[in-house]
Amino acid sequence: MKKSICIAAICLAIFSCKNAAKKSTETISKITAKSDVETKYPSDVIPFMDEWKILLGDGTYEDNLKNYAKDEFFYVANDGTTDWVVYKTPNSGITSRTSSNTRTELGQKAHWIPETGGKLTGTLKVQHVSTSGDARVAASYSVVVGQIHSDEGHENEPIKIFYKKFPGHTKGSVFWNYEINTEGDNSKRWDYSSAIWGNDMSVVGADASTYPNEPENGIELGEEFSYEINVYKGIMYLTFKSEGHDTVTFTKNLLKSEFTKIVPEQIKTLYASIGRDGLERENAYAGEIQYFKQGAYNQTNGKSPEDNIVWSTGADIYDGDIEKQYANGSYTEVWFKEATVGPGTAPIEE
Repeated sequence: MKKSICIAAICLAIFSCKNAAKKSTETISKITAKSDVETKYPSDVIPFMDEWKILLGDGTYEDNLKNYAKDEFFYVANDGTTDWVVYKTPNSGITSRTSSNTRTELGQKAHWIPETGGKLTGTLKVQHVSTSGDARVAASYSVVVGQIHSDEGHENEPIKIFYKKFPGHTKGSVFWNYEINTEGDNSKRWDYSSAIWGNDMSVVGADASTYPNEPENGIELGEEFSYEINVYKGIMYLTFKSEGHDTVTFTKNLLKSEFTKIVPEQIKTLYASIGRDGLERENAYAGEIQYFKQGAYNQTNGKSPEDNIVWSTGADIYDGDIEKQYANGSYTEVWFKEATVGPGTAPIEE
């Protein structure tokens, strides 16, 4: 009897050891798997990160993006099939000296002038835009996902690519704005907006909570689209593509302005209340130092619409508490799976 008990005890001990070893192996596997996820960086997904610096929505600045990420702002996510670089930023945080809007956005280290040119591409999907704002304000519910920015003069922007979706709508609009390089006083500057899919920026609500009709040919949250900004010998060539939508192209001369004598009707209507009626210098952005930006530049802020009915959106900002903003829809989030940056190239004749 004692011998049987002894044998049973030995077997139980062996089984317990094997079971413990199995659990230990499973635990190590889980830790390893978790570690693999944690060590995937944006530079692993889009390897051009050495060409950029970044400003995050909490004010963090970093100019070495190799193996760099920060939770809740700049990191990698997988949608089940593909790895994406995520850019996320609240409606209110710490931003750059030239803007009151927050961003988690790359800034190109290299600089160039329109005459020498440059090219930026991106394939992305917008996952979220602010759900609060003022429907009368053109910038409400929108995010800029790519742009060219001047690094001298007025520091204006030859192009900003927007995605905008009103609350309750399934589809949003993609449009691009050209900011005039103002002759004289830059307080008179304005953006001319061109629709890509959906509406341009000038389509706004009748009052703070009444939205215009949903665009029939718009882009949904989570729907992929791509853009190419190609500046070659002073001409900006734009190409926009999305499956199930027409490919849209534009050409814009950055060396000679078309806005030197007449203010477009769109501007007279949209900017009338804030007195923006300037004209552009004849040579536009000629000879002016430029650089690309890409990511999530949130256009929705907490400033009073009564001060600026075009850009001050009156959105919820929860006293700047980022965690509360994320929890209550007061943020924007953009995912990129592919992007390139480099010199401008001669356009392909079709």
